[in-house]
Amino acid sequence: MKYLIRSLKYFVAMCVLSVALMGLMILTGTSPMTAEETFYLMFHSDRFVMLGIAIVILSATYPLFGFMKKRVEGDTTAHRQQIENAFRSAGFRLVKEEDEVLYFRGDGLWKRLTLLFEDEIRVSQYGQWIEIEGIRRGVAKAWYLLDSYIAMVKRDEKKQ
Repeated sequence: MKYLIRSLKYFVAMCVLSVALMGLMILTGTSPMTAEETFYLMFHSDRFVMLGIAIVILSATYPLFGFMKKRVEGDTTAHRQQIENAFRSAGFRLVKEEDEVLYFRGDGLWKRLTLLFEDEIRVSQYGQWIEIEGIRRGVAKAWYLLDSYIAMVKRDEKKQ
């Protein structure tokens, strides 16, 4: 069910983006057609049918490649400060913690809106690894920062 809801969200977002781009082109005069001609071609042209098919395919497959899990060697308890700093730097804030799992969400309405409210990222312990799971854009950025922060801590511990 979650997959279907994500697909529908991306379908609506892509349709809104397509309509906004066409409207912007008409308003700025960069479109060679009038609004009436554009509307007519939407339903009578192979190009717009192909655009519609592309939007459906991308929306249906986006949940497959738009979400990910990454792991960083470390401990959620020992590296708690680095986890919070990495997510704060990536634009997320801690919203809850239960059963040794940290839940982060986008910090602010604009961040959450740009992620279509699919902004929850889970951080948990998986053996010797810290596992980060959520939307690809957020996870990739937080993972990179967290990996760097933990590497700095380990390097500083070796020096002492």
